[in-house]
Amino acid sequence: MAEAHTKNHDYHIIDPSPWPFIGSVSAFVMAVGAVTYFHDGPIWFMLIGLLGVLYTMIAWWRDVIKESRAGDHTPVVQMHLRYGMILFIASEVMFFVAWFWAFFDASLFAGEIQQYARAEFTGGTWPPQGIEVIDPWHLPLFNTLLLLASGTTVTWAHHALIEEDNDSLKWGLILTVLLGVIFTCVQVYEYVYAPFGFKESIYGATFFMATGFHGFHVFVGTVFLIVCLVRAYKGHFTPKKHFGFEAAAWYWHFVDVVWLFLFASIYLWGNAGGVIAHH
Repeated sequence: MAEAHTKNHDYHIIDPSPWPFIGSVSAFVMAVGAVTYFHDGPIWFMLIGLLGVLYTMIAWWRDVIKESRAGDHTPVVQMHLRYGMILFIASEVMFFVAWFWAFFDASLFAGEIQQYARAEFTGGTWPPQGIEVIDPWHLPLFNTLLLLASGTTVTWAHHALIEEDNDSLKWGLILTVLLGVIFTCVQVYEYVYAPFGFKESIYGATFFMATGFHGFHVFVGTVFLIVCLVRAYKGHFTPKKHFGFEAAAWYWHFVDVVWLFLFASIYLWGNAGGVIAHH
């Protein structure tokens, strides 16, 4: 009888899980609550959905870690997890393409005659008339250096893991997390003292949506790396089995690359005329 239940394949058949259903219901409640809140409704409905989504994420990924620790993540399963992470990052690339598209459409065609409302707002120039922009060579450049350094430290941690140097692995992760936290703090400071607002112009809208969503991704990546740091202290990773760390490193490098494009296009190219005009 036992032989009938013997596993003779490389795949992992997942046990019944409540998290897909709970996560979808929570996401629906959060979305409806957000729409209600945006129309001057109460915020608590959206917060209930958000808490449900966060709880689902924690519990579901906890179960995935348990499956890995139990030996369910065979080489074939790990390969499929990698495919899944690659597709997820590809979807994130397309997500940011939308914000870059909005920015370049507004900046390259600021005086487009068919976009008469836009031309009225911008004055036919970019940055729009009356907008004082952020100098890219101060805080934005500092944040760029922070993220480039963090890409180096997470790569150091990855190589240390492969070489079974646990102390270097932990220090590399600690430094990467610290750099990510500092980046977020600098961006919050920049937002607080920005000389323009979100609602005031198309410039502010495109700026805050693109850089703001990137900042959110930095926050998510930092939490991802903190989880990896905790797992590193618990000895969960081995040179041949560390997809959780690998996925976090891929995500962090993706965040780095997106920032380089943001810095080059929005802060440098898009702000050039405004910086010259205000100095």
